Amino acid sequence: MTTGISIKTFAPDRLAQPLTDHGFPRYRSVQVLQWIYQHHATSFEEMTNIAKQDRSRLAELFTIEAIRPLKTERSVDGTRKLLFGLADGHRVESVLIPDADRTTLCISSQVGCKQACRFCLTGSSGFVRNLQGWEIADQVLEAARLLRRESSPGITNIVLMGMGEPLDNYQETIRALAIMTSDKALGISPRRITLSTSGLVPTIDALGKSGARVNLAISLNAPSDDVRNRIMPVNLRYPLNDLLAACRRYPLEPRRRITFEYVLLKNINDSEQDARAVARMLKGIRCKINLIPFNPFPGCAFNRPEDRTVRAFQQILLQHHF
Repeated sequence: MTTGISIKTFAPDRLAQPLTDHGFPRYRSVQVLQWIYQHHATSFEEMTNIAKQDRSRLAELFTIEAIRPLKTERSVDGTRKLLFGLADGHRVESVLIPDADRTTLCISSQVGCKQACRFCLTGSSGFVRNLQGWEIADQVLEAARLLRRESSPGITNIVLMGMGEPLDNYQETIRALAIMTSDKALGISPRRITLSTSGLVPTIDALGKSGARVNLAISLNAPSDDVRNRIMPVNLRYPLNDLLAACRRYPLEPRRRITFEYVLLKNINDSEQDARAVARMLKGIRCKINLIPFNPFPGCAFNRPEDRTVRAFQQILLQHHF
């Protein structure tokens, strides 16, 4: 049984200090990070450009913890759901979504979720715990390792839109983003990362000021406070006026937009009148809209709209230049 400190708990730009404290040269941190995140090493023994004596010393002081792949399910369109095991026995899911010119990975930030959105299966299961930053980023590392074994194209885009609310786990989400975007670690451009939130206004503001520079997606799903209160309890704390004001404050780089996700629920938020209300509400915000027909699950109270209803809703938004 090892008692070493997990080396992944150190941010990429903070690893040099604990290593130099133990007598290693500063450049050793760059080597270790490259082996873990770019060469996918799972032990210090694999780090062959590091002296054997130093590898042994590293193994005495630190561990390389990792989430464990447990199961993969593949859809007919090539989408894969990945189930990962955590050290405490809990589990989280990620989803690999292939497309013609990209491979997107949707990752989780919590075990369960506190937000209790009524149309969300994860929300119905309650909250267990936050993921640590390295556990969030490890989903990317493990998926990349899977694709490399298959000689498949690598991950091009990351979406924090799996289990949990990333802004309810703000500090660990920021740590995960540091691992994902650091050239010393996973090296993914912030332009390729999207964070989706149910609308936690104070942490939307904090994210905008953090310098993370990732894309923002808002789970909107309603044309009014009345409807959103019924399907998303978060709206009771941060109603639409406050949420949209935060969106207008969010710093956007040129040619970038906020994404508004809108899950269409039959006879709840899918009418042509609702579409026109959404168009009025989002006027003046540089944005795009992702319409998502609801995917029913056992025991849910909602149904998927008819395709013609979805198309009519879409057409109205297009007519308003969204």
